[in-house]
Amino acid sequence: MPSFMLTDTTASKISSHLTHLRHQLGSPAVGMVLTLVVVCDEASQYDATRAATEAARAHPSRILVVVMRDPAEPNRLDAELRVGETTPGEVVLLRLYGELTRHADSVVSPLLLTDTPVVAWWPKSCPEVPAKDPVGMLAQRRILDARAAPERVQAIAGRARSYTPGDTDLAWTRLTPWRSLLAAAFDQPVGKVKKGVVEASPDHASAPLLAAWLGERLGAPVKVAESGGPGLTCVRLTTAEGDIVISRSDARLATFSRPGQPDRQVALARRPTEELLAEELRRLDPDEIYEAAIRRVARTHKS
Repeated sequence: MPSFMLTDTTASKISSHLTHLRHQLGSPAVGMVLTLVVVCDEASQYDATRAATEAARAHPSRILVVVMRDPAEPNRLDAELRVGETTPGEVVLLRLYGELTRHADSVVSPLLLTDTPVVAWWPKSCPEVPAKDPVGMLAQRRILDARAAPERVQAIAGRARSYTPGDTDLAWTRLTPWRSLLAAAFDQPVGKVKKGVVEASPDHASAPLLAAWLGERLGAPVKVAESGGPGLTCVRLTTAEGDIVISRSDARLATFSRPGQPDRQVALARRPTEELLAEELRRLDPDEIYEAAIRRVARTHKS
């Protein structure tokens, strides 16, 4: 992928250079469906850029990676532009110094694609209220990751207090295969669920969300218990007819057990970040089920 550097530049110069590169390389912007703004630090930018670029293969995008550098240095904006046949859209790395680190929206706003959605993603640390963050205010969808927080359950509870339609969390996205499999357990009548337990490694970000979703849907108490991991290892739902159990010990395959049915092996592998991000980019409307789950976590955590 060709890379073009602009040092001590401006947003207008970056925009002009992108237009020039598109014409030069014959890659029009009309095929791009959204702008993805990634806000990160230098340590996480490589992995975040790679994941965003891979996700953009399913959703061609203009990817703006906003890298916050030293706010004590003089104001400066450096940019690295990546446009080419192998790139599913455009990638622009923006390194902000000085006061610009506090006004990233002034750099990002002129570079947004017109008449397309804007998605903001914070792969590591995130603002307390994403929708009121200068970059978050530009976006229709705001993606966080409670797994990056030092106090994960507390972070999820905080999501409920600051929730604005359009917020979501990759800790929730990781649950999609588990939720699908658990929903399939009720394709045939199995009786009312009396209680449940979600087992996971200590302080696992997704476990309280899964327990909250199950409790909300089933109207039964579902608690979180610690296991040796890795990650989520077991969900057990107790019914009058017997237990519904999904047990996973290797982060790849799970054993699915239902009353009166033989056990079966099912694929339940951990998914890489690019797959999670691609899933979230498919959905730009508010996720009311996620909202209900985080609000339940907040109520449980408060009590």
